[in-house]
Amino acid sequence: MTALLDGVRTIAVLRANALGDLVVALPAIGAIKDAYPDARLVLLGNAWHAAFLAGRPGPVDEVVAMPPIAGLTTRPEARPAPEELVERLRGRRFDLAVQLHGGGRHSNPFLLRLGARVTAGFRTPDAEPLDRWLPYLYYQHETLRYLEAAALVGAGAREFEPRVVVTGADRAELRAVLGEPPPGLVALHPGATDARRRWPARSFAAVGDRLGRPVVVTGTAEEADLVAEVTAAMRRPATPLVGVLSIGGLAALYERCDLVIGNDTGPRHLAAAVGAATIGLYWCGNLVNAGPLTRTRHRPLVSWIIACPRCGASGVDLRAERCPHDASWVAAITVDEVVEQAEDLLRQS
Repeated sequence: MTALLDGVRTIAVLRANALGDLVVALPAIGAIKDAYPDARLVLLGNAWHAAFLAGRPGPVDEVVAMPPIAGLTTRPEARPAPEELVERLRGRRFDLAVQLHGGGRHSNPFLLRLGARVTAGFRTPDAEPLDRWLPYLYYQHETLRYLEAAALVGAGAREFEPRVVVTGADRAELRAVLGEPPPGLVALHPGATDARRRWPARSFAAVGDRLGRPVVVTGTAEEADLVAEVTAAMRRPATPLVGVLSIGGLAALYERCDLVIGNDTGPRHLAAAVGAATIGLYWCGNLVNAGPLTRTRHRPLVSWIIACPRCGASGVDLRAERCPHDASWVAAITVDEVVEQAEDLLRQS
């Protein structure tokens, strides 16, 4: 860990991507804030960050919601950073700017344009160097990766497990939508942005039936058909919740669950961060980067397949292009495996 910087009053942290990406970076963002408690920490993120973090206790003092920018945001209509945004951010006169966004090919040039006194973060061989940098090597747990970046600016880890505070507003939203959740509730989250990370809907349904608990099936509006497939396949009644809760409301729901079972996706990270026990269905490569760090209340079940089930294209060769198939890479995980771990976790609740 390097020495702290002197005279740091404003800090920019670049992390403008999805829910799970934010959650796994929270320990590093918290470490930076702890190291510079009197500085104002500004997250350069997306509009959803601003809505989710507004009024929420945590290390972020302010969110700048950036427009779609090529290589920085996840939106397909991305374009280069507008000059007006860069000038506005330069006017903030950041003392420190930290890139927690990735390998830096697109993000480092953007960060350097902000004119911060000191920049820090990662770089791949084709990325511009920052003042303080580490090599970006793909296979590393994301939480530990970003804590390593925080150490570049003198920030030590206070905790390794991400934490998200559930607010009164979150709980009020949940009550307005669902009422009082039943005791013993189990949540199933069958969605994932990448279809290859999705465990089959019928497997989720079979687990929900066998646990004999009240079940809620969560999903985004885009996942409505998938949620409906799970609930239709269940013999026991289950409550679908699709696109009716904000991320804060979802956090309040998961806080009330005895167990959350989901794919490797943002909602599983959120559930763990609010204190729920979780089971995650992981492809082995994703487990390296995004699996839970502890096992007392979090159980990853792993598929060791390393090639596309349809065409045999490699899943571990980082130089290979993605094949066009969306077949599940985690379907081989059995219902019995999940039920065994679920029952063990529920006995502890």
